[in-house]
Amino acid sequence: MTDFSQTLLLVVTVLSAVFVALWLGMILWTWRDMRTRSRDNVATVAATVLVAVLNVPGLLIYAMLRPRETLTEAYERSLEEEALLQGIEEKPICPGCGRPANARWQLCPHCHTRLKKPCTQCGELLDLPWDLCPVCATPQPVYEPAEAALVVELPRRPARGAARQSVDFAQE
Repeated sequence: MTDFSQTLLLVVTVLSAVFVALWLGMILWTWRDMRTRSRDNVATVAATVLVAVLNVPGLLIYAMLRPRETLTEAYERSLEEEALLQGIEEKPICPGCGRPANARWQLCPHCHTRLKKPCTQCGELLDLPWDLCPVCATPQPVYEPAEAALVVELPRRPARGAARQSVDFAQE
């Protein structure tokens, strides 16, 4: 009988140790999982106590009620949304050639279409239809839509070969 009672005691001790290890593991996992999902310390402690008191049913309840995404996932999602919003923002384009333009350009460097006009008083760049400078409050000449469509012809630089020939000719 002593052999059987010792074996039974050993089995109960091992099963109890396994049960306690699983119980402590569930508590620790709940604590760590909740810390990755919330900055609220009260919620973290409450979830951990729920699992500590109710054991497996507490773990099931926690799994059903825990926040869906971790703080890292929420941060990455907000970064993606920010990037999408920046991509949606209105970016200036040249009405002549449709290429991207800079908000500080007077002319498109590709097709030479006039994009902005300088203020007659302070020189601040203004949108073509504006008849008043918002910086210095100076009235501007009346906007003519035909002016915006005009392509400004800029003097062309001589070709590289022509420039070299003129330099070589000047040295002789």
